[in-house]
Amino acid sequence: MRIFVTGATGWVGSAVVDELIAAGHKVLGLTRSDKGVDQLAAAGAEVHHGTLDDLGSLKSGAAKADAVIHTAFNHDFSKFAENCAADRRAIEALGETLQGSGRPLLVTAGLGFAPGRVGTEKDPPMPTSETYPRASEITAVSLVARGVRASTVRLPPSVHGHGDHGFVPILIDLARRKGVSAYIGEGQNRWPAVHRLDAARVYRLAIERGAVGGPFLAVAEEGVPFRQIAEVIGRRLDVPAVSLSREEAAEHFGWFGMFAGFDVPTSSEHTRALLGWQPQQPGLLADIDHPAYFGG
Repeated sequence: MRIFVTGATGWVGSAVVDELIAAGHKVLGLTRSDKGVDQLAAAGAEVHHGTLDDLGSLKSGAAKADAVIHTAFNHDFSKFAENCAADRRAIEALGETLQGSGRPLLVTAGLGFAPGRVGTEKDPPMPTSETYPRASEITAVSLVARGVRASTVRLPPSVHGHGDHGFVPILIDLARRKGVSAYIGEGQNRWPAVHRLDAARVYRLAIERGAVGGPFLAVAEEGVPFRQIAEVIGRRLDVPAVSLSREEAAEHFGWFGMFAGFDVPTSSEHTRALLGWQPQQPGLLADIDHPAYFGG
């Protein structure tokens, strides 16, 4: 297949591009920079110039492809609501192009909504709110009713690997600046996790199925206690791992407090059975307990 990939030079998207090409697919990768052009060319992908805000470019890329994988998202959390709105518009533009064609669209989303229990693929998308305005999966679901073969790959809070610039590096930076590696209460809230290379394989297997049977959960570990993450960071930085009250955590973590308090244990049993997927890369604690995560 010829697959149009947005976010093709990003943390997840670049791994997806490599996975697709290794499996014999052709990739049309979206990029806006000269550096991105070089990166995609080196990977063996075809370059498509554009941005998430250039809806015409997104539509023309989708029109040239047999399938679309949308991994792009602007993770500048100082403009989170604005970036969520841009993501929604991008998904709608891709869907408009694919409508009625039978060509599949895979959209990247967060985990579903399963308060007080282990989440599964059957859970509804995370509801939008003032504090969580991201509507990636809700938008993808709305496209299905309009004749788009759309589904989602749900990613856990940590998509890890050496070179990571996501949630764990944020925690490491906080610990460096504040002299403590913090967790909330007993630190038993759980973060599901997946290595980026294992996640990339879920995208490839799901798109080869025509995005049928989703949502797909790219979750390798059901839930790693947050305290254990904080303890690895503390040991590596030689700072204490400390418990904070909810009030203290709000000051310590700031805008990141909502994510630090996530307790979202999630099973990917159905995805594994459906796609024949088994994670092969190191787990979260083993992966971050490495100098690569700490500038070494």
